[in-house]
Amino acid sequence: MPHSTRRSPPNATPSPASRGDAARLAELDLATLPDDVAGQVRALASHEWHSPEAKAIYDQIARLLQREVLDAQFAGLAQALSGQDPEAMAAVRDMVADLNRLLSAHARGEDTTDLFREFMDKHGELFPESPQNVDELIDALARRQAAAARMMASLSPEQRQQLAQLLSDALADADLASEMAQLSDNLRALRPGLDRSSPAGMRPGGEPLGYRAAVEAVADLADLEALDAQLGQSYAGSSLDDVDVERLEEHLGGDAARDFEALRQLERELERQGYLSQGDDGLRLTPRAVRRLGETALKRVFEGLSAEGRGDHDDHRTGQADEPTGLTRAWQFGDEQPLDVVRTVSNALRRSGIHPGPVQLEVADFEVVETERRTTAAVALCVDMSFSMVNEGRWGPMKQTALALSHLVQTRFRQDALEIIGFTIAARRLTPVQLAEAEPEWVQGTNLQHALVLASRHLRRHPQAQPVVLVVTDGEPTAHLGDGGLPIFHWPTSQATLRATIAQVDELRRTGAALNVFMLGEDPGLARFVDAVARRAGGQVFTPSVDRLGEYVVSDYLRTRRGRRRAG
Repeated sequence: MPHSTRRSPPNATPSPASRGDAARLAELDLATLPDDVAGQVRALASHEWHSPEAKAIYDQIARLLQREVLDAQFAGLAQALSGQDPEAMAAVRDMVADLNRLLSAHARGEDTTDLFREFMDKHGELFPESPQNVDELIDALARRQAAAARMMASLSPEQRQQLAQLLSDALADADLASEMAQLSDNLRALRPGLDRSSPAGMRPGGEPLGYRAAVEAVADLADLEALDAQLGQSYAGSSLDDVDVERLEEHLGGDAARDFEALRQLERELERQGYLSQGDDGLRLTPRAVRRLGETALKRVFEGLSAEGRGDHDDHRTGQADEPTGLTRAWQFGDEQPLDVVRTVSNALRRSGIHPGPVQLEVADFEVVETERRTTAAVALCVDMSFSMVNEGRWGPMKQTALALSHLVQTRFRQDALEIIGFTIAARRLTPVQLAEAEPEWVQGTNLQHALVLASRHLRRHPQAQPVVLVVTDGEPTAHLGDGGLPIFHWPTSQATLRATIAQVDELRRTGAALNVFMLGEDPGLARFVDAVARRAGGQVFTPSVDRLGEYVVSDYLRTRRGRRRAG
């Protein structure tokens, strides 16, 4: 810092001694400056400079600080204040005063269309955001004000005090400081919901930023936080219409914005077609959507079965309680199904051609209506919903399998009673809609025992039905219900959990239920456990790949029902 001195009396010529004393006093002033930057700036403001160059450097620093403070609130002021023209600062004071009058009129509910147009005509170059109305102007200003407040909240108390002093010194103009204070009050009143108190999570290190750049960085962070909340759709009444597409494009690019628009159009179309409904807790799948999901999943299952040549899932045998399948087939000796007269006559006409006289029928012309015998089954499908199913990519196939089986029962075997039971640390009954909407639960525990308890209750409610229990799991049981009915978790598997689970298997065995297990993965401990369960319950163990899980479960369900009919 160049040397400085205290001012001598007018027209007095300092003696060499006095010049030396002044220099020593100036050095003493500089040596006793406060340690903090804010204190140094304030102390030097009243310093009597000896060197014009030093005074010019200090004035430049003060103007730079002033521009940083004002440009943090008004994005276009840096260029306007780049020179030393006092008229530029006067223009800024007038702009802030005009802005406060506009915002006050808007807060009173007045029509500010003309006032806003006049304001932008006069001061529009200071607002590069080019707001189109008062609300957009308020949004832009409040965004920066909230960011400045959050940045201040991120500092330590000592840093906060120093920065507040610097900002106060930067606005040394009393009129401007008053107008800025009023502007802050107006913005807080007009946008009270903005976060102005949460720290921005700044950490030491990284590239240093000026005040203006730091405020803009915090504003960008706030935009990203808002986008995260909007896209997360985790609040009540949320919809994709809440997402700020302009902000999305600004921060994530045009491709992201276009993908989002396509997603929003898809959501609207699904709502229009009745697959989604908007409720207080957000979008919900409708029963129609769940039926469609189940239909699609079941179609894929049967396509897989046909491709693999794994048997026919229809049973053509008949009895007194038959129901038509909608298909016909050639008559065979001993068939008791009703004749399909239209198909039979059509076959004869195709064979002999159209001619006068009666139609001559032959044995090969006859077709009968295909029917299926409808025995009743009580089916409990127990599906593992623990977090390991998610980690290993088994969550989606599990849901598709359950929905496919549900759709099969609802459309082809309506007299059957299907209950879907999901289990983690505890088990619960699930409707098809609840299953379709179920999200992964990051909870440890595989409580197969509780699932089998619920399965037993379901079977007891249908004592005349054929009992069937299907279990889909990828891990050994690690939880069971204690004496108080609360789940107890222990990993690795404890003897208490194994005993409780096996006891429930024995209970199912006494009901005559067929208990078949579909084991996913290659866990040796699980393999030993399910083999023991199958032997004890008289059931079977299947080890399908994930992509063929649905085929195995649906085929086993159909095979079990056919086995029951054959036994009958």
